[in-house]
Amino acid sequence: MGSSRIKLISIFFILITIFTSQAVSQSDECESESNSSCNNKSAALPLKLIAIASILVTSMIGVCLPLFSRSIPALSPDRNLFIIVKAFASGIILATGFMHVLPDSFDMLWSPCLKENPWHKFPFTGFVAMVSAIFTLMVDSIATSLYTKKNKAGIIPEGQLADEAAVTTTQGDIHGHHHGSKIGSEGPQLLRYRVVAMVLELGIVVHSVVIGLSMGASNNTCTIKPLVAALCFHQMFEGMGLGGCILQAEYKFLKKALMVFFFSVTTPFGIALGIALSKTYKENSPTALITVGLLNASSAGLLIYMALVDLLSADFLGPKLQGSIKLQIKSYVAVLLGAGGMSLMAKWA
Repeated sequence: MGSSRIKLISIFFILITIFTSQAVSQSDECESESNSSCNNKSAALPLKLIAIASILVTSMIGVCLPLFSRSIPALSPDRNLFIIVKAFASGIILATGFMHVLPDSFDMLWSPCLKENPWHKFPFTGFVAMVSAIFTLMVDSIATSLYTKKNKAGIIPEGQLADEAAVTTTQGDIHGHHHGSKIGSEGPQLLRYRVVAMVLELGIVVHSVVIGLSMGASNNTCTIKPLVAALCFHQMFEGMGLGGCILQAEYKFLKKALMVFFFSVTTPFGIALGIALSKTYKENSPTALITVGLLNASSAGLLIYMALVDLLSADFLGPKLQGSIKLQIKSYVAVLLGAGGMSLMAKWA
């Protein structure tokens, strides 16, 4: 699965690069870096190296915390605290799409460095985000159908699943583990969890590479300093959201390790790539603006869809939250706190 995701992302980059080859700059200033006193290449490099290490560590902590929650009874997936923490992380993912990725795409694709026609004549950011959300729905639906057929799971009524789950929980730890894994391996809900985890990771990986590339190519120390702290916060809690999905998907150890690895290294990889390309990559060049702008728009559509449909809607309309108004209110507060905290980060990143 890891190699197929890399191929898909590579093809996406190539296609966007081909379509941006006709872009023409409006002025020479767009090709050159600002002469601000904050632009200091020698001072920026140590900050980028610190960012690589700190973001790598915080990403691993964030995505791994839910995976070790089974050893903490209060954080097991069937407990209320897990639902509340997942709602908090889902709010962060939603705010990432609306408050960070989407506005960045609007800024890039409406830049004065791009030609008036077509970039200022048509809202490409909204269009690409919409198409991305529809495409994500298509992938979500088709992948679920294929997984269901492959595993011959069939459709099990919700009432039957609830009854079987109740029987499982009353049979003690030893029998409960055995029967629960048997039901889970055949249930359509588990297949949904696996599709959600893979699609969400794909969106996060694309977004992480883009923000890492932008940071690595920049020599503006005034921008990098607050961005390091903001990205550490962002990666940790976004990782918690992804880690919760990976935990519910009940993957084997190797697949869990691969998904943790890809999430943890993509932003540091993007920063390292930006450092390597800093001499040739100009963030204000038309090709860079269009490529990163379109990638951000597609990533925003995917993240917004996943946060609203596969994470928040699936949980809030599920039997656990529908059975408790008190738990719903706590979860809504958690969503607002996560989204609010991530929105506040937009001031610096």
